[in-house]
Amino acid sequence: MKFRWHYLVKWCTVLGFGVCGMGGSGLVLGDSGDSRMLSPENRPAAVELASATSGVLADEPNEMEGPELDLGSGSGSAGAPPGTEADETPGSANPAREEAQSGPAKDSPAQNVAPPSAAENQGASPEQKASDKRQTPGSSPTKNGQEGESPSRKASEPKIDPSAVGHPLAPGIAKLLAPEMVTQMRSTGVDSRFQQFLSYTASRLAATRGVYTGNEINGLARLSWFDHLLREPLRVPQEAEEFTRYLHAGTLSDRAAGLRFLLRTARARMDVPVSTSELGDQSDDPVEFLKQTLVQAYNLYAQTVKPLSQAEFTELARRINYVMTTNTYVGHTVNDRGSARRLVQLLEKMDRAAQWDMAEVLVGLNDRLFLESLRQAPSRSASAGVQTPVPGVSGTVLQKLETSVGAIIVGGPGPNEYRLEEMKDVAAVVDLGGDDVYWEGTVSVDHPLLVIIDYSGNDRYQGKLPGIQGSAILGGSLLIDLAGNDIYWAQDVAQGSTLGGVGILVDWAGDDQYLGLRRVQGQAIGGVGLLIDREGRDDYHAAMWAQGFGGPLGFGLIDDLTGDDHYYVGGRWYDSYPETPGYEGWGQGVGSGIRGAANGGIGVLLEGAGDDTYEFDYFGQGGGYWLAIGFARDFAGNDRRLGATLKAYDGSPRTQQRFQRFGNGWGCHMGVGALIDDGGNDEYHGSIMGTGFGWDLSVGYLLELGGDDHYLARVGGVQGQGAQASLGVLYDFEGADEYAGTSQGYASSAITYHPYPTCGGNFSFVVDYGGLDSYGCGAKNNAITRRGMGGFIVDRPKEEELRAAQAESSDSRDTLSAGASR
Repeated sequence: MKFRWHYLVKWCTVLGFGVCGMGGSGLVLGDSGDSRMLSPENRPAAVELASATSGVLADEPNEMEGPELDLGSGSGSAGAPPGTEADETPGSANPAREEAQSGPAKDSPAQNVAPPSAAENQGASPEQKASDKRQTPGSSPTKNGQEGESPSRKASEPKIDPSAVGHPLAPGIAKLLAPEMVTQMRSTGVDSRFQQFLSYTASRLAATRGVYTGNEINGLARLSWFDHLLREPLRVPQEAEEFTRYLHAGTLSDRAAGLRFLLRTARARMDVPVSTSELGDQSDDPVEFLKQTLVQAYNLYAQTVKPLSQAEFTELARRINYVMTTNTYVGHTVNDRGSARRLVQLLEKMDRAAQWDMAEVLVGLNDRLFLESLRQAPSRSASAGVQTPVPGVSGTVLQKLETSVGAIIVGGPGPNEYRLEEMKDVAAVVDLGGDDVYWEGTVSVDHPLLVIIDYSGNDRYQGKLPGIQGSAILGGSLLIDLAGNDIYWAQDVAQGSTLGGVGILVDWAGDDQYLGLRRVQGQAIGGVGLLIDREGRDDYHAAMWAQGFGGPLGFGLIDDLTGDDHYYVGGRWYDSYPETPGYEGWGQGVGSGIRGAANGGIGVLLEGAGDDTYEFDYFGQGGGYWLAIGFARDFAGNDRRLGATLKAYDGSPRTQQRFQRFGNGWGCHMGVGALIDDGGNDEYHGSIMGTGFGWDLSVGYLLELGGDDHYLARVGGVQGQGAQASLGVLYDFEGADEYAGTSQGYASSAITYHPYPTCGGNFSFVVDYGGLDSYGCGAKNNAITRRGMGGFIVDRPKEEELRAAQAESSDSRDTLSAGASR
């Protein structure tokens, strides 16, 4: 049976199609018989792969609700606009705790390089060719292969259950916040000014929709979800909570369907059309499946760049890393804004649906059953134990298989060294064990596809070139390391990062070290960048644009599932604020546009479990800058968010003061950011402008869902503050909490960036439910305190605390009554 790639089926299910449930047959490795080399000047338009089997593998659609999040329905929801009725009155007990309980539980030398084109399948009938064309968004074709699936394969499909992730009451807790804020604004007459704020924000968004607007702000690469959240800022808590929970539910699965679920959740928020691709007939044999995956991924790469002309493709390949990375040392913009704007326009022109489909195809290899099956296949090979010489490889190679898109190298179980720059004809490396060393391994237009699967050993991945270690510049890369204490050393665009492509790194186990410089560790511009570490005590070290960073048209995510982990971003380049000396950071769940050039994407940091430590310099930890979205969420553990890095990037003493600006749930210059922590006794440090802070028509939230927490930033613009026509919120659901300093929930009347009263004003909230709390400003526990023009501290007892107080009061009255009767 011939495998063909058809653009046939619109994505209409939660998990949709995919490749899972592979109980490999352990067939002997065989040669595909096609060893054509792919030079940059002569890449095939599309390639076909002859399969030895006719088995169909397609994911069973999941039965749960889809990831297109519907958050706007229902009275009193987080999406309720100002004016929604709320039953509680100021000073009353925790509003409807039962309601919470009812909630759902170096640059690539690309001179004269030709872009690969995606041609129609040769030999197809007119009807087949017609079906290969992409469907319109309104079409609803049916999926092939569903009825022919075996019951056993259907039974093996995983169930992705976001409701089982995180604090069991998190959706309901998030839902309570908006009505509380509306109640306070309405009871004090502030709601009319908040309506002005919403209207003014909408007008500014509408006035800057064009690519050329006459000022720094434009509409280039603007995400519709960002536009929606900034227009309806009270929806941010609920939508951020659900979005991050869905993403983490995907990474928790050890099956391919999990990461596909994550990607489809994200693409719905990245303005990427739903998939209209059909995976086609997939082999049950793991080796054939690997070959087919490589062919599919390459064809989708060709489809991604097909809309670009030869000149545009060459321009993008030659300049994107230089303009976006190596030629700039400030976090908020680039030295050549005009070139950046031009490059983003080219990224926008690419077929982004095909790009995300390539990501979905690649993560089909990240499946426990497939990986187990693939590992067994070489042991049954007739060439097992026989060394096959391969240029660029030192050590035992069991086999080299030629495919139409490059060779597959099978390394033996002992130590190997792979000099990947000498292996441009290799599309995949499968290493069966040993303490291995991987040098460089750029994925770019002259080597657009690379998959590495390493089964065990304390491995070292090392290089200085961009696009290595599960990263890509205009291409697709996947690195899977299943076991061992590994070291990842790189400079720029590495460790699950991309510029205009797909970069994915998944480390399954071990205490790992990730060291990079810029645009590393789950970073993306114009594509998908994922770093997922499933287990171990890990250390992440970077200088800028890292650890879940989303630039223009980019979705960047880092998710560490377990272990006591350490995150560091900053300590290298001085910040751009001489009045408050510090270092640039820009990481740990940050979305950012390029000031004066383009809007930003979505950056996400997720942490599953463990007592974690976060160090971050300017602009870190759950924030959005310049029309972008950034979220950070830690699901469990006693965590320390230290703010400014303790030492310089190279480990030497800092040459700047320990000053940190913008951290822990913030928005700046029309940005949307949120930080969520589900539980544990946590610390929040910093200096200014953080811990639930908005600046310049922005929205910043910090949501703490449990534990005795300490908010220790003392200077100004911290702990639930909005400034320069913004909204800043700190929401702590329960626990005995400490708020240091005096700025909690204070809304200043000073606004210089926007016309007042047209802009509405500043809006600041600290909302604390439950526990005996202390406020440096002197606010009382279990009371409502007004703070400035539009600021509030709302402290309410939990229901059980109120009942205990009432019982104590009743006992006191009974005692007094008894004494009087005597």
